[in-house]
Amino acid sequence: MYNATKKVISLSGGREIEIETGKLAKQADGSVVVKQGDTMLLATVVAAKDAKPDTDFMPLQVEYKEKYAARGRYPGGFLKREARPNDSEILVARLIDRALRPLFPADYHAEVFVTVTLISADQDIQPDALAGLAASAALAVSDIPFGGPISEVRVARIDGQFVINPTYSQMEHVDLDLMVGATYDNILMVEGEMKEVSEDVMLEAIKAAHEEIKKHCAVQMELSRELGKDVKRTYCHETNDEELRQAVIAATYDKAYQVATSGTAKHERQDKFDAIEAEFASRFTEEELVEKMPLIKKYFHDDVLKKAMRRMILDEGMRLDGRKTDEIRPIWCEVGYLPAAHGSALFTRGETQSLATVTLGTKLDEKQIDEVMVQGSEQFVLHYNFPPFSTGEAKPSRGLSRREIGHGNLAWRALKPMVPLGEENPYAVRVVSDILESNGSSSMATVCAGTLALMDSGLKLKKPVSGIAMGLISDSESGKFAILSDILGDEDHLGDMDFKVAGTKDGITATQMDIKVDGLPYEVLAQALAQAKEGRMHILGKITDCIAEPREDFRPFVPRIVQITIPKDFIGAVIGPGGKVVQDIQKTTNTTITITEDNDKGYVDIFSADKASIDAALARIKAIVAVPEVGEIYNGKIRSIVSFGAFVEILPGKDALLHISEIGHRRYETMEETGLKEGDMIEVKLIGIDPKTNKLKLSRKVLLPKENKENKEGGNRERREPREKK
Repeated sequence: MYNATKKVISLSGGREIEIETGKLAKQADGSVVVKQGDTMLLATVVAAKDAKPDTDFMPLQVEYKEKYAARGRYPGGFLKREARPNDSEILVARLIDRALRPLFPADYHAEVFVTVTLISADQDIQPDALAGLAASAALAVSDIPFGGPISEVRVARIDGQFVINPTYSQMEHVDLDLMVGATYDNILMVEGEMKEVSEDVMLEAIKAAHEEIKKHCAVQMELSRELGKDVKRTYCHETNDEELRQAVIAATYDKAYQVATSGTAKHERQDKFDAIEAEFASRFTEEELVEKMPLIKKYFHDDVLKKAMRRMILDEGMRLDGRKTDEIRPIWCEVGYLPAAHGSALFTRGETQSLATVTLGTKLDEKQIDEVMVQGSEQFVLHYNFPPFSTGEAKPSRGLSRREIGHGNLAWRALKPMVPLGEENPYAVRVVSDILESNGSSSMATVCAGTLALMDSGLKLKKPVSGIAMGLISDSESGKFAILSDILGDEDHLGDMDFKVAGTKDGITATQMDIKVDGLPYEVLAQALAQAKEGRMHILGKITDCIAEPREDFRPFVPRIVQITIPKDFIGAVIGPGGKVVQDIQKTTNTTITITEDNDKGYVDIFSADKASIDAALARIKAIVAVPEVGEIYNGKIRSIVSFGAFVEILPGKDALLHISEIGHRRYETMEETGLKEGDMIEVKLIGIDPKTNKLKLSRKVLLPKENKENKEGGNRERREPREKK
């Protein structure tokens, strides 16, 4: 038996979200089922009883999984079972993680595992909008120390109105799609894409989402109190030495401050910081350092480096590399760097560098999507790679990280609204960004390099896109704050906000924001957005100085594609039985042909590096889909002879009857008299189409002159002897 507790959150339009606990997974530290419509998410959380030795960080792991059975679907692949998480599951897990992680106590270091599983799926409800709520509710009904609750919602703008947690069908009409995570009091995380909206619209969307999130948090707090889980477990994961802390500060702060304000490069600065730390550590014996070194590193990082950087920015307006708060690092760009690529570009901003390439392919190259909730194909993809050498690390690359998937997705969202798709562009488009150097915002460098490479390829990008990462340093005691443009890696790590904004000259296309402090006013966000716009425009100017618009033609190695539309009814004729016709066209013309159907049209893409091959394939397809017109003259081939006439192929796959009475001006009793035989090529005219049967009627005699008709018809005639002269 079980004793379940249920709470209901009322939404607009009569919708409801149910949170139930005490029924499933009762051995976890906390578990809930969140339900909306037929969609159900099971969220569980389990924490280790104590921290592992020498752990000085929050070892949180978040997993999001979608079960194929939730939609009554079989998994693909050979094994026919759920395997490693796909990109969309990883992206949802990252959204949950980014909202939860800042709210665990700074001194709590026990391993925490959060698992959210989609166990039932309504076909029109987007489960990712409920995943953050489910994870937080599981923590709320546990005794794990946590500074929440939080919730996450999707806010979309449809016809000028903000809609919270829209359905899949509603998403077809949105021009803004944001996921927002927050506590009752503070915004924590924002991520999404837009169709060139203004900064004011984005802020209003965040405010609308936060009002909804407050309802979710209030219900979770009520649930936690009812279950007696508002009092959390006690723990002790840190042992501090206040005397050592003060000694570290006294001995190293002034030296570290001097290095921080010297404007040195990243690795030189880090080497000097390491030397200061090592100099202080040298006063202890090796035996003493076994115990003290972890604390020395912690105090030097938190109480020296962090405070020194923050004070120099707030008090002197000076940054680690010597820039002003709104100053962008030096930028240089180059297009066409890789001569054999379809498109390529280098974008370097300070110590961050991206090498981007573009590859253009056919519909056969499009990414196939077979997920629980989404099936189809993706015409435009972007892949982001972050090798260890980009930060000077001596370690191997071991597969794709979640960070790489997240950064690539952000850059993809930024560029997607400007990449021509569908009827505007027959190519499958792949952009790859390889980060060669990194010191701050490689995802935004990817946006800039991707824009340059796309224009270099000759693809008709609608508008160039640029991106910038903003930071924040704030002091709650004095009320001082500084917004930083184009942040360094250290400013991201030691600062209070990482706010990435990408867009065109006309508006924002994508954003990602993580806030690490409480009570950040909307006025500060508005100022950050305004400063980000100035930075974006500056960077956009550097991009357009390098290449102002897409090349007039594609690069030499880009295979050409010609796309034509055909009536839906002719798709089968072009494909042929078992694909016989289209395969023959591809083989004989050395082309690749793809055929897709959309509503009442068929789209035929002919792909080849050789124009003559494309023309040959195009001619054959046009002949197949040509519609016979009454009055037109055709050079047809006799396919068969019957007693009442001949069937003539006037177009590929289209036979018409040439009746015996329409062969010549004389009257024929039998087809043998006409002299026609199978395989003959003859000129005929289409004289009619039967409205009931759509059968085609041909005539040959209308093309023959009436005078001297006996000599011109060439039929089987009786030869007359000339008269004898008298």
